[in-house]
Amino acid sequence: MADLLQTGSTWLEDQRHQHMTRPVTYLRGADSVQMQATVGRTVFEQEDQFGVIQRTESRDYLVRAADLVFVAGEQSLPQVGDRIREPSGTGALLYEVMAPGSNSGGEPPFRYSDPERITLRIHTKFVGLEATP
Repeated sequence: MADLLQTGSTWLEDQRHQHMTRPVTYLRGADSVQMQATVGRTVFEQEDQFGVIQRTESRDYLVRAADLVFVAGEQSLPQVGDRIREPSGTGALLYEVMAPGSNSGGEPPFRYSDPERITLRIHTKFVGLEATP
């Protein structure tokens, strides 16, 4: 008998990918890969050394883990410092992969969004605009 929850999760992931994504370019050094991503956000709260709660919001990109494959053909995982270019108007928004709260051993730069590890949720921060040449 098939695992009904896994079947439903896979169907839902297919629907997200088909109907709720936009094209982005994932960049690592000179390598890049075109992929479809759903834009989201995560709010992180962390207490500093003075007891003040610091809130940080990251722009998240949900992508299929199997799509993060560079020229060498090997599947990869997001790394701090990688970038995501998202087309916008006549240019592009540029976001850098980050690990929220990394100064104190906080969150990793990504997490899996499902038990089957089909979808990655990549945490980023805005770093600039790029004009289309």
